[in-house]
Amino acid sequence: MKISVITASYNYEQYIGETIESVLNQTYTDWEMIIVDDGSTDGSVEVIKSYNDPRIKLIENGQNKGLKETLLTGIAQASGEWAAFLESDDLWTPDYLEKKVAIAKKYPKAALIFNDCELFGDEERFEDVNGHRVPNRKWLRKQKFPKNIFYGFYVHNRISTFSSVMCKKEPLQKLNFNTPIECLLDWWLWIQLAEKNEFYYIDEKLTKWRLHRQSYIQNTPPLRTPLALQWKAYAMLGKKYLPFLVFSQIVWIFPTIKRKTRNFLVKQVWKKFFHHE
Repeated sequence: MKISVITASYNYEQYIGETIESVLNQTYTDWEMIIVDDGSTDGSVEVIKSYNDPRIKLIENGQNKGLKETLLTGIAQASGEWAAFLESDDLWTPDYLEKKVAIAKKYPKAALIFNDCELFGDEERFEDVNGHRVPNRKWLRKQKFPKNIFYGFYVHNRISTFSSVMCKKEPLQKLNFNTPIECLLDWWLWIQLAEKNEFYYIDEKLTKWRLHRQSYIQNTPPLRTPLALQWKAYAMLGKKYLPFLVFSQIVWIFPTIKRKTRNFLVKQVWKKFFHHE
Protein backbone atom coordinates (compact mmCIF):
# COMPACT_ATOMS: atom_id res chain seq x y z
CA MET A 1 0.00 0.00 0.00
CA LYS A 2 1.73 3.14 -1.21
CA ILE A 3 1.11 6.29 0.83
CA SER A 4 1.39 9.76 -0.71
CA VAL A 5 2.62 12.23 1.90
CA ILE A 6 1.49 15.74 0.90
CA THR A 7 3.26 18.74 2.37
CA ALA A 8 2.44 22.39 1.63
CA SER A 9 5.59 24.47 2.07
CA TYR A 10 5.80 28.22 2.55
CA ASN A 11 8.65 30.12 4.23
CA TYR A 12 9.45 27.50 6.87
CA GLU A 13 13.15 27.17 6.09
CA GLN A 14 13.94 26.62 9.78
CA TYR A 15 11.43 23.74 10.11
CA ILE A 16 11.07 21.93 6.77
CA GLY A 17 14.26 19.89 7.22
CA GLU A 18 13.00 18.35 10.47
CA THR A 19 9.67 17.60 8.80
CA ILE A 20 11.36 15.75 5.93
CA GLU A 21 13.58 13.84 8.37
CA SER A 22 10.52 12.62 10.28
CA VAL A 23 9.23 11.06 7.04
CA LEU A 24 12.59 9.55 6.15
CA ASN A 25 12.67 7.95 9.60
CA GLN A 26 9.36 6.10 9.11
CA THR A 27 9.41 2.37 9.81
CA TYR A 28 6.95 1.97 6.92
CA THR A 29 8.87 2.66 3.72
CA ASP A 30 6.37 2.41 0.84
CA TRP A 31 5.69 6.12 0.52
CA GLU A 32 6.28 9.14 -1.67
CA MET A 33 6.56 12.67 -0.31
CA ILE A 34 5.13 15.40 -2.50
CA ILE A 35 6.23 18.83 -1.30
CA VAL A 36 4.50 21.73 -3.00
CA ASP A 37 6.33 25.00 -2.34
CA ASP A 38 3.93 27.93 -2.55
CA GLY A 39 6.36 30.65 -3.63
CA SER A 40 8.66 30.70 -0.59
CA THR A 41 10.97 33.71 -0.40
CA ASP A 42 13.38 32.21 2.13
CA GLY A 43 15.69 29.21 1.74
CA SER A 44 12.95 26.55 1.95
CA VAL A 45 13.45 25.30 -1.61
CA GLU A 46 17.20 24.93 -1.13
CA VAL A 47 16.64 22.89 2.04
CA ILE A 48 14.18 20.59 0.25
CA LYS A 49 16.53 20.12 -2.71
CA SER A 50 19.34 19.06 -0.38
CA TYR A 51 17.56 15.72 0.11
CA ASN A 52 18.22 13.37 -2.79
CA ASP A 53 15.90 10.52 -1.85
CA PRO A 54 13.97 9.60 -5.06
CA ARG A 55 10.74 9.29 -3.03
CA ILE A 56 10.80 13.04 -2.34
CA LYS A 57 9.24 15.13 -5.12
CA LEU A 58 9.36 18.92 -5.14
CA ILE A 59 6.79 20.99 -7.03
CA GLU A 60 7.21 24.77 -7.13
CA ASN A 61 4.18 26.99 -7.63
CA GLY A 62 6.40 29.89 -8.64
CA GLN A 63 4.12 32.34 -6.90
CA ASN A 64 1.97 32.26 -3.78
CA LYS A 65 -1.38 30.64 -4.63
CA GLY A 66 -2.68 29.83 -1.16
CA LEU A 67 -3.28 26.63 0.77
CA LYS A 68 -6.24 25.41 -1.26
CA GLU A 69 -4.44 25.47 -4.61
CA THR A 70 -1.26 24.08 -3.05
CA LEU A 71 -3.07 21.07 -1.60
CA LEU A 72 -4.98 20.45 -4.83
CA THR A 73 -1.68 20.40 -6.71
CA GLY A 74 -0.23 17.86 -4.29
CA ILE A 75 -3.31 15.63 -4.42
CA ALA A 76 -3.32 15.72 -8.23
CA GLN A 77 0.29 14.50 -8.30
CA ALA A 78 -0.25 11.76 -5.70
CA SER A 79 0.06 8.18 -6.98
CA GLY A 80 -0.85 6.42 -3.74
CA GLU A 81 -4.24 5.03 -2.75
CA TRP A 82 -4.05 7.03 0.47
CA ALA A 83 -2.93 10.62 1.11
CA ALA A 84 -1.29 11.60 4.41
CA PHE A 85 -0.99 15.30 5.15
CA LEU A 86 2.02 16.72 6.97
CA GLU A 87 2.43 20.46 7.47
CA SER A 88 5.93 21.78 6.87
CA ASP A 89 6.51 22.71 10.52
CA ASP A 90 5.17 19.50 12.10
CA LEU A 91 6.65 16.04 12.77
CA TRP A 92 5.57 12.41 12.87
CA THR A 93 6.70 9.68 15.23
CA PRO A 94 8.65 6.92 13.39
CA ASP A 95 5.71 4.49 13.56
CA TYR A 96 3.09 6.97 12.28
CA LEU A 97 2.60 5.43 8.83
CA GLU A 98 3.01 1.86 10.06
CA LYS A 99 0.14 2.24 12.52
CA LYS A 100 -2.08 4.08 10.04
CA VAL A 101 -1.55 1.43 7.35
CA ALA A 102 -2.42 -1.33 9.84
CA ILE A 103 -5.75 0.36 10.59
CA ALA A 104 -6.43 0.96 6.88
CA LYS A 105 -5.97 -2.76 6.18
CA LYS A 106 -8.00 -3.88 9.20
CA TYR A 107 -10.92 -1.52 8.55
CA PRO A 108 -11.19 -1.05 4.76
CA LYS A 109 -14.46 0.93 5.05
CA ALA A 110 -12.74 3.74 6.97
CA ALA A 111 -12.08 6.66 4.64
CA LEU A 112 -10.11 8.82 7.08
CA ILE A 113 -7.78 7.89 9.95
CA PHE A 114 -6.63 10.52 12.45
CA ASN A 115 -4.81 10.57 15.77
CA ASP A 116 -4.01 12.50 18.91
CA CYS A 117 -1.15 15.05 18.90
CA GLU A 118 1.70 16.10 21.13
CA LEU A 119 2.16 19.87 21.39
CA PHE A 120 5.62 21.43 21.25
CA GLY A 121 7.12 24.82 20.51
CA ASP A 122 5.64 28.01 21.95
CA GLU A 123 4.31 26.90 25.36
CA GLU A 124 2.41 30.20 25.77
CA ARG A 125 -0.03 28.95 23.14
CA PHE A 126 -0.62 25.54 24.72
CA GLU A 127 -3.38 26.73 27.04
CA ASP A 128 -5.44 28.28 24.22
CA VAL A 129 -5.18 25.17 22.07
CA ASN A 130 -5.86 22.76 24.94
CA GLY A 131 -9.08 24.59 25.74
CA HIS A 132 -10.58 22.76 22.77
CA ARG A 133 -8.32 19.69 22.57
CA VAL A 134 -8.90 18.34 26.08
CA PRO A 135 -12.73 18.08 25.92
CA ASN A 136 -12.50 16.93 22.31
CA ARG A 137 -10.15 14.09 23.29
CA LYS A 138 -12.62 13.01 26.00
CA TRP A 139 -15.43 12.93 23.42
CA LEU A 140 -13.39 10.91 20.96
CA ARG A 141 -12.42 8.37 23.61
CA LYS A 142 -16.11 7.64 24.24
CA GLN A 143 -16.76 6.70 20.61
CA LYS A 144 -16.35 3.26 19.11
CA PHE A 145 -14.44 3.36 15.84
CA PRO A 146 -14.67 3.01 12.90
CA LYS A 147 -17.72 5.25 12.97
CA ASN A 148 -19.59 7.96 11.14
CA ILE A 149 -19.05 11.10 13.23
CA PHE A 150 -20.75 13.59 10.90
CA TYR A 151 -22.72 15.09 13.79
CA GLY A 152 -19.45 15.63 15.64
CA PHE A 153 -18.30 18.06 12.97
CA TYR A 154 -21.46 20.09 13.39
CA VAL A 155 -20.43 20.68 17.00
CA HIS A 156 -16.66 21.18 16.53
CA ASN A 157 -13.79 20.40 14.23
CA ARG A 158 -12.84 17.08 15.79
CA ILE A 159 -9.44 16.95 14.05
CA SER A 160 -6.74 19.20 15.52
CA THR A 161 -4.43 19.53 12.52
CA PHE A 162 -3.94 18.40 8.93
CA SER A 163 -0.77 16.66 10.16
CA SER A 164 -2.82 14.01 11.95
CA VAL A 165 -4.85 12.94 8.90
CA MET A 166 -4.47 10.10 6.42
CA CYS A 167 -7.41 9.59 4.05
CA LYS A 168 -8.35 7.72 0.91
CA LYS A 169 -7.47 9.72 -2.17
CA GLU A 170 -10.54 8.84 -4.24
CA PRO A 171 -13.20 10.44 -1.98
CA LEU A 172 -10.80 13.30 -1.22
CA GLN A 173 -10.66 14.21 -4.91
CA LYS A 174 -14.45 14.56 -5.03
CA LEU A 175 -14.63 17.21 -2.30
CA ASN A 176 -15.36 20.88 -2.83
CA PHE A 177 -12.26 22.84 -1.75
CA ASN A 178 -13.89 26.28 -2.09
CA THR A 179 -14.15 27.03 1.61
CA PRO A 180 -15.82 30.30 2.68
CA ILE A 181 -13.19 30.70 5.44
CA GLU A 182 -9.67 29.93 4.25
CA CYS A 183 -8.16 29.16 7.65
CA LEU A 184 -10.92 26.58 8.28
CA LEU A 185 -10.28 24.67 5.06
CA ASP A 186 -9.67 21.46 7.01
CA TRP A 187 -13.02 21.61 8.82
CA TRP A 188 -14.79 22.38 5.54
CA LEU A 189 -13.28 19.24 3.97
CA TRP A 190 -13.89 16.92 6.93
CA ILE A 191 -17.57 17.92 7.16
CA GLN A 192 -18.04 16.83 3.56
CA LEU A 193 -16.06 13.63 3.90
CA ALA A 194 -17.78 12.67 7.16
CA GLU A 195 -21.29 12.78 5.70
CA LYS A 196 -21.10 9.41 3.95
CA ASN A 197 -17.92 7.85 5.32
CA GLU A 198 -16.59 6.25 8.48
CA PHE A 199 -13.61 7.70 10.32
CA TYR A 200 -11.14 6.00 12.67
CA TYR A 201 -9.41 7.69 15.62
CA ILE A 202 -6.12 6.41 17.05
CA ASP A 203 -5.75 7.53 20.65
CA GLU A 204 -1.99 7.90 20.43
CA LYS A 205 0.19 10.99 19.99
CA LEU A 206 1.62 10.06 16.60
CA THR A 207 1.85 13.70 15.46
CA LYS A 208 4.04 16.39 16.97
CA TRP A 209 2.15 19.63 16.39
CA ARG A 210 4.44 22.65 16.50
CA LEU A 211 2.96 25.89 17.84
CA HIS A 212 4.78 29.10 17.01
CA ARG A 213 4.09 32.74 16.25
CA GLN A 214 4.75 32.38 12.52
CA SER A 215 2.18 29.62 12.02
CA TYR A 216 -0.62 30.00 9.47
CA ILE A 217 -3.46 29.94 11.98
CA GLN A 218 -1.62 32.29 14.36
CA ASN A 219 -1.54 34.99 11.67
CA THR A 220 -5.19 34.61 10.68
CA PRO A 221 -7.79 37.06 12.08
CA PRO A 222 -9.54 35.51 15.11
CA LEU A 223 -12.92 33.92 14.51
CA ARG A 224 -15.53 33.92 17.24
CA THR A 225 -17.81 31.53 15.40
CA PRO A 226 -17.56 29.18 12.41
CA LEU A 227 -21.29 29.60 11.74
CA ALA A 228 -20.77 30.91 8.19
CA LEU A 229 -18.74 27.83 7.32
CA GLN A 230 -21.32 25.50 8.85
CA TRP A 231 -24.25 27.04 7.00
CA LYS A 232 -22.48 26.95 3.65
CA ALA A 233 -21.19 23.41 4.16
CA TYR A 234 -24.54 21.92 5.13
CA ALA A 235 -26.39 23.89 2.43
CA MET A 236 -23.95 22.48 -0.13
CA LEU A 237 -24.50 18.92 1.13
CA GLY A 238 -28.28 19.31 0.96
CA LYS A 239 -31.08 21.62 2.05
CA LYS A 240 -32.34 18.86 4.36
CA TYR A 241 -29.76 19.98 6.95
CA LEU A 242 -30.81 23.63 7.08
CA PRO A 243 -33.93 23.14 9.26
CA PHE A 244 -31.73 21.35 11.78
CA LEU A 245 -29.30 24.27 11.83
CA VAL A 246 -32.16 26.71 12.36
CA PHE A 247 -33.57 24.59 15.18
CA SER A 248 -30.21 24.20 16.90
CA GLN A 249 -29.47 27.91 16.77
CA ILE A 250 -32.90 28.78 18.17
CA VAL A 251 -32.42 26.36 21.05
CA TRP A 252 -29.08 27.93 21.93
CA ILE A 253 -30.53 31.46 21.95
CA PHE A 254 -32.46 30.80 25.16
CA PRO A 255 -30.10 31.15 28.15
CA THR A 256 -32.80 29.87 30.52
CA ILE A 257 -32.41 26.37 29.10
CA LYS A 258 -29.53 24.54 30.76
CA ARG A 259 -26.58 23.61 28.58
CA LYS A 260 -27.07 19.85 29.04
CA THR A 261 -30.72 20.17 28.10
CA ARG A 262 -29.84 22.13 24.96
CA ASN A 263 -27.26 19.52 23.98
CA PHE A 264 -29.78 16.74 24.58
CA LEU A 265 -32.52 18.38 22.47
CA VAL A 266 -30.20 19.06 19.54
CA LYS A 267 -28.75 15.55 19.64
CA GLN A 268 -32.18 13.89 19.73
CA VAL A 269 -33.42 15.87 16.73
CA TRP A 270 -30.26 14.94 14.86
CA LYS A 271 -30.70 11.25 15.62
CA LYS A 272 -34.38 11.24 14.67
CA PHE A 273 -33.99 12.87 11.28
CA PHE A 274 -30.52 11.88 10.09
CA HIS A 275 -29.65 8.62 11.86
CA HIS A 276 -25.91 9.26 11.49
CA GLU A 277 -25.15 8.60 15.13
